[in-house]
Amino acid sequence: MTERCPTCGETFESTRGLGVHHSAVHDELLPNRTCAACGAAFHSEHERKYCSESCRDGAVSFEGENNPNWKGGKAETTCDICGDAFSYYPSEKPGSYCPDCVESEDWRYRPDTSGSNHGRWTGGVRELECDTCGSTTERKPGDIKGEHVFCSRDCQYDWLSEAFTGEGHPNWLGGGMPNYRGDWREVRRQALERDDRTCVVCGTDVEELGRNPDVHHIVPMRAYAEAPDREREDAHRLDNVVCLCPSCHRRAEFGNIARDRLRELASISGSSRTTSDTRH
Repeated sequence: MTERCPTCGETFESTRGLGVHHSAVHDELLPNRTCAACGAAFHSEHERKYCSESCRDGAVSFEGENNPNWKGGKAETTCDICGDAFSYYPSEKPGSYCPDCVESEDWRYRPDTSGSNHGRWTGGVRELECDTCGSTTERKPGDIKGEHVFCSRDCQYDWLSEAFTGEGHPNWLGGGMPNYRGDWREVRRQALERDDRTCVVCGTDVEELGRNPDVHHIVPMRAYAEAPDREREDAHRLDNVVCLCPSCHRRAEFGNIARDRLRELASISGSSRTTSDTRH
């Protein structure tokens, strides 16, 4: 059986030969399907029922029961909150609330997360004792860090000043400075009297501190101990000591207050004290 080319009329002994000819010579594939809507012949590598989108849209309806998601149309029910009737699509979530109640958001459940009902509740505010002055202070569990508690920065600084002295200091190498001997007690007493028991740098007095200020060696004892022609007791001279509050003492120990400035302040303090005594 021969096949005739629909474009040029040439005949072929097989359908395959006709297809190869039409594709090569006329640059077009032969139709292999018929549109179910308009009856036109068309070519498609995949199984298709319609030749175009317009034929498909004209032949197929997606309304009502023809919609692939059809679930029987809208259903009627009443709102669980206000009791009004409303319609909804069964394909959606079960109808519980009408559009007005949904919009008002009054149906939403808001759990109580205050206090102990909170998922991260750890006991609330706690009353603790300050490690420095012993007064009571309040802390939230999340604010309690480490094993020490302080009611203020001043108490924290005072504790650091004591804890980081001698063996408590991270740079402690064994010391070599035994307890002060010699004339230390007398020199310390004279320094407190000379400086009126007040920090010569910031003016913090004994009443504000709640105790005597520290008596600081301007040139440290270790410098005298290491000098070949000196003894550590040589550091216990009135002109080598000065009264400082714990905060200023720490600054001086770390070299943040010049030694010449400390000597000057000690000298001024002594002069003021002498002048005051003379006037009296």
